[in-house]
Amino acid sequence: MTLGFHMPNGYAGAGRRGAARIAALAEELGYDSLWTADHVVLPSPRVEPSPLEPGAPLLDAVVSLAFLAAHTERILLATGCVVLPQRDPLVLAKQLASVDVLSGGRLVFGVVAGYLEPELRALGVPLEGRGERTAEYLRAMRALWEQDAPAFHGRYVSFEGVDAHPRPLRRVPVVMGGHTRAAHRRAAELADGWYGWMLGLRAAAAQVESVRAEAAAAGTTPHVSVTPARPLDPATVRAYAEAGVDRLILAHRPGLSLAEVEDFLRRNAPGRLLSLLA
Repeated sequence: MTLGFHMPNGYAGAGRRGAARIAALAEELGYDSLWTADHVVLPSPRVEPSPLEPGAPLLDAVVSLAFLAAHTERILLATGCVVLPQRDPLVLAKQLASVDVLSGGRLVFGVVAGYLEPELRALGVPLEGRGERTAEYLRAMRALWEQDAPAFHGRYVSFEGVDAHPRPLRRVPVVMGGHTRAAHRRAAELADGWYGWMLGLRAAAAQVESVRAEAAAAGTTPHVSVTPARPLDPATVRAYAEAGVDRLILAHRPGLSLAEVEDFLRRNAPGRLLSLLA
């Protein structure tokens, strides 16, 4: 079990001083990863199921990773998660390869198909078919990153006779988010891991069971990350581990000050919460 931290690019982290301080402190305390939230636009006025108010300060997920890379040395840097259908896959592949190079090979690519219809619509992407588009975009990005002569031909993206360098320093781990069986299948077939958002213990156990079933059918063993929907103590961390969770990605309530975020990071430091798992 390891611990990560979610949304260092929002609220107190949506500025130069806050983002740098949060990243450095998380690394100092032994967190294994930082996960940047991704919403290009938000519905205004807010409508369900939008997770944030339209005025919520949130830096771009990928740009933020480049900044966080410059203020850390060891901690993994993850998109948590990029709404892939609303991004140009070749532009995003170039951006993420750049982050991986500048960070010394610390990128983790968290991906979701998305659910917020007003955001997708504003960016010219229909809600229908977003899962298929996600899978295709991911395959296209892998082709650009990993093939000697990159080429890909699909329904939504097609290219050949082009290349992009520098490539990522190593094979970029992909983590697929989403709570549906289709998302679990994509995680098992296309990704290295799965990410569940705001799950209690029973919900996490049920989701992990579904992911494991899809993985067994695909012959894979995805790594499991979960953002817990409850406060943590060492016993609760152990319970998540026993449910099959490999990494807990902690998230605080919106709107905390920088001092409150720092206190949150210290109170939930891996050295304290993981003490019973040694």
